[in-house]
Amino acid sequence: MVPITKLFCAAGLLAALLCLRCRDDPFHAELLSGARVLLTGASAGIGEQLAYRYAAYGAQMVLTARREAALREVMEKCLTLGAKKVFYLPADMSSPSEPDRVVQFAVQKLGGLDYLVLNHIGTSPFEMWGGDVEHSRWLMQVNFFSYVALASAALPALERNQGSVVVVSSLSGKIPTPFTTSYSATKFALDGFFGSLRHELMMQRKNVSITLCVLGLIDTDTALEKTRGRVFLSASPASDAALSIIRGGCSRVPELFYPWWLRHVHGLWVLLPNPRVLQSFYNYSSH
Repeated sequence: MVPITKLFCAAGLLAALLCLRCRDDPFHAELLSGARVLLTGASAGIGEQLAYRYAAYGAQMVLTARREAALREVMEKCLTLGAKKVFYLPADMSSPSEPDRVVQFAVQKLGGLDYLVLNHIGTSPFEMWGGDVEHSRWLMQVNFFSYVALASAALPALERNQGSVVVVSSLSGKIPTPFTTSYSATKFALDGFFGSLRHELMMQRKNVSITLCVLGLIDTDTALEKTRGRVFLSASPASDAALSIIRGGCSRVPELFYPWWLRHVHGLWVLLPNPRVLQSFYNYSSH
């Protein structure tokens, strides 16, 4: 295909996507009242904002993360915001035994599950690949294998209630980006696994939805600290990202992008991948 033809195709795709943007997915907030939610990575950042949003809709929740004191504070605020019930369980997802324990706790405390929201991530440096294979193995356990284990353990409960799996991922799982080698690998793995699982559940006529949430740069403290002076991009609000994630999960959409225009960025990348344009958004001199 000649370059000009690719350009016309890209323009056509962008126009179509902009038209689709005008069509909102159905979102019925009342369905979240009393919904039973297991939320991981709930002590800070996007996970904390997700907890507050679910609480305001009257959900019942089990919150998990590594830091018990932070979890307790989030739980207490959720109760003031209107959550029907909130429990918390400290857990370290680098341990292969933790996912089963967390799911069993949630099902026992809530009496079942309607939403499994997978949001936790392991710490990863924002820098050039330095050859640390052991860190990559550890990160794959936290960012990928624990997601697989949690979903596998929760599927029976979700099937009984026609529930949903909501997977918080990143544009780095759609487009390989600089300084995120191991992180990007874990996010690509999530896309592959849960995309394939979605097909299999549909083929088996099991009414469990899977929503993959593709996020850009979000204004969490950790993300801003890592990327300060290194990327030429504006960060989007974590609270708005949380709302988008909840709407997508409740509407049972297969995939959502936040901010919404990232869908067009990804579409253009598929048609016209240009590494130099991508690299121009990153400050290599600061490394």
